[in-house]
Amino acid sequence: MDRSGIEAVKARINISDVVRRYVDLKPVSGRWMGACPFHQETKPSMSVNDEEGFFYCFGCQASGDVIDFYGRINGLEFREALEQLAAEAGIELEHVPHDPHAAERKARKQLLIDMHNEANSWFQRNLSVAAGDHCRKYLADRGMTREMIGKFGLGYSPEDWHGLDNFLKTRGRTPEQGVEAGLLSRNAKGDIYDRFRGRLIFPIQNLSGRVIAFGGRVITDGEPKYLNSSDTPIYKKGEHLYGLNLARSTMTRTKRAILTEGYMDVISLHQFGYTDSCGVLGTALTPDQVKRLAGFVSRVDLIFDGDGAGRKAAMKSARMILLQGVACRVVLMPEGEDVDSLLQSQGAEGLDACMNEAPDGLVFCMNTLNADYAPRDIMAWAKSFLSDLSDASLRAYYLPRLVNGLGLSEADFRREAGAMAPPRNTQQQPQQAQTPSRPQKVPVGKDDKDDRYFLRFPIQYPDYVPALAERGFERILRTDWAKAIWEKLANTQPGQITSLLNDQEKSFYYRCREELRANVLSGRELLREWNYLCNKISSEQRIKDEKQLTEAIRQAQQSGDTKRALELLALKESRRRDDEQY
Repeated sequence: MDRSGIEAVKARINISDVVRRYVDLKPVSGRWMGACPFHQETKPSMSVNDEEGFFYCFGCQASGDVIDFYGRINGLEFREALEQLAAEAGIELEHVPHDPHAAERKARKQLLIDMHNEANSWFQRNLSVAAGDHCRKYLADRGMTREMIGKFGLGYSPEDWHGLDNFLKTRGRTPEQGVEAGLLSRNAKGDIYDRFRGRLIFPIQNLSGRVIAFGGRVITDGEPKYLNSSDTPIYKKGEHLYGLNLARSTMTRTKRAILTEGYMDVISLHQFGYTDSCGVLGTALTPDQVKRLAGFVSRVDLIFDGDGAGRKAAMKSARMILLQGVACRVVLMPEGEDVDSLLQSQGAEGLDACMNEAPDGLVFCMNTLNADYAPRDIMAWAKSFLSDLSDASLRAYYLPRLVNGLGLSEADFRREAGAMAPPRNTQQQPQQAQTPSRPQKVPVGKDDKDDRYFLRFPIQYPDYVPALAERGFERILRTDWAKAIWEKLANTQPGQITSLLNDQEKSFYYRCREELRANVLSGRELLREWNYLCNKISSEQRIKDEKQLTEAIRQAQQSGDTKRALELLALKESRRRDDEQY
């Protein structure tokens, strides 16, 4: 990871400017406060510290720097968030090894994005003129409002083999570039023509709102009914979700995503007030799509048709969502209905009735298994589900639910399945790759409580870190997580510690920094705390020395070295007297 690039982005971009894009911030006592977008909250529980460049929520303990915030609210991996913010700030990230074709690829992607923007404008204009009359009538017959047509940027492609091709030529684009962009197609003879013809056009946008692909639906007779963009350098359909850029602001408030299959279903859901809805893009749900949703929500409501194919897809999707540690419900439509037709005929009341009856995702899977699967298949599914869970705590959570719901003996199932063994392939993963995506709870108890207290001082007063390290501060720490934080504090340049912390460590670190605002020690109070820590370190050293001395006496006695044993006993007594005087 490019550490210098990370620090440059954090130095160049003001965290409050980024947070303000998503949250209404107000100044309070030298910092900014707002409602946290990462849990259901209306009161200002999130603090944003411009001076030190971090945010911290007192409600859900979400915390991090500007890159963490941007990535979390946009459902991006850290690297993706860093690259987007770096591009926004005009910072060149260093790559190792150096990629001599990076600039060429960047220019190529920009060209494809520009071409999609041009095509989108052309499609939208077609819908507004006489050529789009019958497409507008189709939308009106489907109950689509003008507001929704504008919100989703719908367009129309006429029955013309070279309409878009000719338009792109006027913009200086070649047919070959149109093929690379996925806007034009080439047949076996080498002829190039418009990919989307005689279709209602659905622009597909990334989280930044840029059009990166299209979906098209025939509005007369023709096959296929839906035609989607193929994968290109700027679009991978297994990674994106239709309407996510429009739904994410609601999702961060409701912590729920409604996930369905069709373009029209998504638009209808938004039209009837379900603005946390999005859709898959012409494929079955993928782990990448689930991971992206998990960055915004804690629950996904799946809406599928109630037929056999719909139930099968629902079970597969529910399993995938549950494996990510996200809650799930399965909403099945009545026979012969999809969500669009149900909303148009029965309104929100009809859909709400279906949602109220929706089972939990795991319950749905178990009910389906019990009803339709053979015993050996049930066991295979349960074993596979548990082994694919990446988190041991999730396995402990799901195991009793599974054995109860499937009528299994927990003891027998544990023995048969090895259910609590580590998931497959984790042995091959490097330790650093296992950093959790969400804060994890640290151990509880006296050692944990003491370590939290001790660590607050070096975190809040970093100027004292070298002196504490010289005195052996690590001796007073008991828990592994505390020792890991101290090692980073002691061996990192000031101002660069946060880029090395995992989510659990960041949460604790930023909380300590935030608490410093309310209680800054100075003068005698600061000296008293310093002396307390120094005395604690010395005490721990004396205890350690005494243990080592006791062990040395034991070994001398066992070996028959009476003289050595007497000398060590005398030393121990001398130290005891010194401690009493101390």
